[in-house]
Amino acid sequence: MFVALAPMEGVVDAIMRDLLTSVGGIDQCTTEFVRVTDREIPDHVFHKYCPELLSGGKTPSGVPVYVQLLGGKPEWLAVNALRAYELGAPGIDLNFGCPAKTVNRHDGGATLLKNPHRLFDVVFAVRQAVPPECPVTAKVRLGFADKTLAIEIAQAVDQAEASRLTIHARTRAEGYQPPAHWEYIGLMREAVQVPVVANGDIWNAKDYDLCVRASGCPDVALGRPLIAFPDLARVLKAHLFNEPYTPLHWSDIQDRLLIPFLDRCSRGRHSGFALNRGKQWLRQLARQYSSAQSVFERAKRVNSLEDFRQILLANSTDQLS
Repeated sequence: MFVALAPMEGVVDAIMRDLLTSVGGIDQCTTEFVRVTDREIPDHVFHKYCPELLSGGKTPSGVPVYVQLLGGKPEWLAVNALRAYELGAPGIDLNFGCPAKTVNRHDGGATLLKNPHRLFDVVFAVRQAVPPECPVTAKVRLGFADKTLAIEIAQAVDQAEASRLTIHARTRAEGYQPPAHWEYIGLMREAVQVPVVANGDIWNAKDYDLCVRASGCPDVALGRPLIAFPDLARVLKAHLFNEPYTPLHWSDIQDRLLIPFLDRCSRGRHSGFALNRGKQWLRQLARQYSSAQSVFERAKRVNSLEDFRQILLANSTDQLS
């Protein structure tokens, strides 16, 4: 079973990758997308998005971090993919799934799903540019406005010799609204040779079982569910292999992850950045932990990072008393 931490723009940065991979169960990470236009990306930009390049392309826990590129120009994606590899990227991921209107208007992300031959051109150009030992992976959706091109999308990536294909179980038009159509992942998987990874609405072990049954994919990429449930990867692996595992308690999440996250986000930045990121994560954690919901209700209106930290620390003390 392979579990990837799915990239999430504005959420899964190097700090988040470090903390989540420290929990265990995650086999691979991917950066937030690096936008490619018609020029070479400076090295410092790659290092901004993927500081792990300076330490072997892995998180401190040893989990590889692929650099994700987004754009519509095969030749420039190829040039920049090679440079990312030269800087130490253990793999290159290509974003054909971003549903953001601004990104799509500028010929990036899910807009390429309208023309599967463009997916082939991009993946093939990047595959030819980097050495054979460098994995080239792709992330797609079921289609743009509808699912009529789902099979062609998967086949285009496969024929371009991608190393792995992650499929989000919705179209661009469906965004992130439930339900996830895992059965379409199964149809796409059956039409290709490339290994397929399922993505979309796998929040717990029951969801995982339903997804595997519908898609035939034991390998998954987890985005929002891992943010809300930081040891979900370990829970799923223990479930699959029938091994004992006790999930982390809220006190563990708060003390080992959330408070250190605040501290690290505040280094060298305005305190408002750390405050907003802390609230953002706490709100997601409230989906899984009832204690997080009560803390969020007390903390959501505070305007001071120190006040926010004190609420967390007070809650931690309450749980110990």
